[in-house]
Amino acid sequence: MEYKDYYEILGVKRSATQAEIKSAYRKLAKKFHPDVNKTPEANAKFKDINEAFEVLGDDNKRKRYDSLGSNWQAGANYTPPPGFDGFDFGGFGGGANQYQYNTSGINFEDLGGFSDFFNSLFGGGFASAGASRGGSTGAGSFYENFGGGFSSAGRNSSSRTSSANRTTKTAVDLNITQDIKVSAKDIFAQKPVSVKINNLEKCTQCSGVGSICPHCNGTGFVTYSKTLNVKIPPEVKEGQKIRLKGEGKSGKNGTKGDLYLVVKFADKQYTINGADLTKTLDISPAEAVIGTKKELETLHGNINIKIPPQTASGTVLRLKELGLPKKSGGYGNLNVKINLAIPKNLTKEQIKLYQELLNLEK
Repeated sequence: MEYKDYYEILGVKRSATQAEIKSAYRKLAKKFHPDVNKTPEANAKFKDINEAFEVLGDDNKRKRYDSLGSNWQAGANYTPPPGFDGFDFGGFGGGANQYQYNTSGINFEDLGGFSDFFNSLFGGGFASAGASRGGSTGAGSFYENFGGGFSSAGRNSSSRTSSANRTTKTAVDLNITQDIKVSAKDIFAQKPVSVKINNLEKCTQCSGVGSICPHCNGTGFVTYSKTLNVKIPPEVKEGQKIRLKGEGKSGKNGTKGDLYLVVKFADKQYTINGADLTKTLDISPAEAVIGTKKELETLHGNINIKIPPQTASGTVLRLKELGLPKKSGGYGNLNVKINLAIPKNLTKEQIKLYQELLNLEK
């Protein structure tokens, strides 16, 4: 799941005071409330604003969030520690596994509820009526803080109440999914590729309770990293998942999840299609018309190839058995795509010759 930078969402520094956080929240909530802002992105923005304030506006939740570190894997996938979904954090409204939203305002579940990232850290919700900062920081708190003034026409109050009190509890998933970048050279070498796994684990010293635990600094979980060597199968496809059994998160009673690595091709020279490769070769207009020989670098070594006379740009020359290994044995093909490139830094004499050629074509 994607890491969320709550400080960036509210537009405050990580050192911001509670007063600064609340002020930023009030301004943004007024601006993006769906009853006021009818733009398509308002709902999603309003949801993120409320979620960010739910965390940063509470000292305990903010401390747990800050323990991840500044921009922890920002923009990458985030994997929660096992046991944190539905975890009872005690100090948040008695530990009930539900979140009671104020029904005087918009139903927060209509906006999709809290994100998976939030639920992974805080267990999917809290009983907050009068518990956290004197009330919910969901959409209902907007009305409490700003005195209403927005129409709720068309919303079903009883439906809101029932959905707001619905218990949300996500089953713990011990599996980890992460991308692995692979080049044609990696596949060709048929040697293991190193991949680094960053993950969070529930603290074994305090069983995730945190508090004054020195092992996890009171956060309830610890960050760990490990490097694995992964063999890439022949004719692998982009988006294909490679499963590493038992390399996921640790659960209760010694259970282990699996690691799923999603293959992403990252190669500047080649386009990969199964066992076949495609590579672009630049030639000049003169070489295209007259024909020439060019040295070409391949995974199998450097070779000389013949460019036939009057070769058009976009022509594909197929070189057999110079691609990647096949499952059945042997190799795929290397397709060389011709690209007509205009030479740079032409001399006056060269430009004159091109002009003469152009005059002959008229």
